[in-house]
Amino acid sequence: MWAELAPIGRDVTSRGYRRYAWTGADADCRAWFKAQAETRGLTYELDRNGNQWAWLGDPAAGDAVVTGSHLDSVPDGGAFDGPLGVVSSFAALDELRARDARFTRPLAVVNFGDEEGARFGLACVGSRLTAGQLTVEAAHRLTDGDGVTLPRAMEAAGYDPYDIGPDPERLSRIGAFVELHVEQGRALDLSGDPVGIASAIWPHGRWRFDFRGEANHAGTTRLVDRRDPMLSYAETVLAARREAELAGAVATFGKISVEPNGVNAIPSLVRGWLDSRAADQATLDTVVTGIEKAAREYAERHGIDLDVVRESFTPVVEFEDALRDELGSILGARAERPLPVLGTGAGHDAGILSGSIPTAMLFVRNPTGVSHSPAEYAAEDDCLAGVTALADVLEGLACS
Repeated sequence: MWAELAPIGRDVTSRGYRRYAWTGADADCRAWFKAQAETRGLTYELDRNGNQWAWLGDPAAGDAVVTGSHLDSVPDGGAFDGPLGVVSSFAALDELRARDARFTRPLAVVNFGDEEGARFGLACVGSRLTAGQLTVEAAHRLTDGDGVTLPRAMEAAGYDPYDIGPDPERLSRIGAFVELHVEQGRALDLSGDPVGIASAIWPHGRWRFDFRGEANHAGTTRLVDRRDPMLSYAETVLAARREAELAGAVATFGKISVEPNGVNAIPSLVRGWLDSRAADQATLDTVVTGIEKAAREYAERHGIDLDVVRESFTPVVEFEDALRDELGSILGARAERPLPVLGTGAGHDAGILSGSIPTAMLFVRNPTGVSHSPAEYAAEDDCLAGVTALADVLEGLACS
C-alpha cells in the first residue's frame, strides 16, 4: 500500500507532496482508497461532503467503530502526515482478519477530505462540514490562490457542491472514532516509546494580517517618503516570535502574499498569515493580542493601514476520558509498561469530531520531530508497532 501511494502527488524537485483538495493528485488518492476498499470486499461509500468510507458490516446498524485519517497534504509535505493513518487502518483490518477476529460492531475506514486546508486556507473542511462546524455559505465562499471557489473546484472534480452540509445522521451511527497519526514532535522519541496515546489538542487558529501601504518606485522614492508595508510586516514577524517565547506558545507567519510583487517596486499590500497555538485558551489569547498590538504600533509608525481577520479557530480539545482510558487499558494489557499520554499542538479530524462523537488518537514515533516537510519520517518497525496497536484497539472495541 505504501509503495502504491508513494508516487502520487510527489514533486520531482522538492521531493515533497502536493496533494491538494479537488486536484488530480487528490483524485488519484481517492481512486487508491476506493480500490483498497473493493479489494477487501468492503462497502465503499462517498458522503455528501466528499469524505470516503469503507465499511465492514452494516453501515446503518449503529454504534460503529471508525478509524482513518486523511490523504491530502500541505505544500511540499511529508509522506506520513495523514496517509500513515489511512494505510495503517487498512493494515489493521488485515491483521484482525488474520487473527480470525469476530466483529460485533460495524467497522469503517475513512478518508476525510481537505484536512490540511492547503488549497482553500481552512483546515479540516470535510470533517467540519460533517460536524456542522462549517456552514454551507461559508464553505461556498472559500477561494484558492488562483481565485477558484470551492464549488467550482468540486464541480470540476465531478462532485456536487450544493449537496454539502451537516451530516448528523451519519455521525449518530458512530460509537467511536480512533485516528492514528505520526507524531508531529519528539515526545515519543525522547521517552523511547514507539506508540503513544493523545490526551488533548492545543487551541489554535489562523489570522490574516493585511498591511496596506503605497506602491512606488524602489529606485527613485526617498526612504522618508515611503509607505512600505513590508517594514511593518517584518517587524510583526519578529514580534510573533517574541510573544510566543514569552508565553511558552508557538506563533508562525508561514505564508505571505505581496502586491504588486515586483523586485523594483515598493509593495502596496503585504498580506501575511499567522498560525498560533498554545496549551490553553488564555495563553493563546495573550499571544495573539500581543502580536496584533505590536503590528498596529508598527503600522501607525510607518503610515500603514492594517486589517486583522481571524480566518479559522479550533478551541482546546480534551479527548474523552472514558475512550482514552479504554485505549490505555487495551494496550497496557499487552505492553511492558503503560503507554505515554501526550498532548499535541497539531489539529486533526479527530479533534473536530470530538464535539459530536467519542474520539481518541494514537501517535507513532517520529525520530526527528519534523513534520509538514519532505524530511518527515517514521521507521518501519514503529509503523508496524502502530498497526499492531491500532489492531489491538479495534479488536478491543469492535470484536467479541
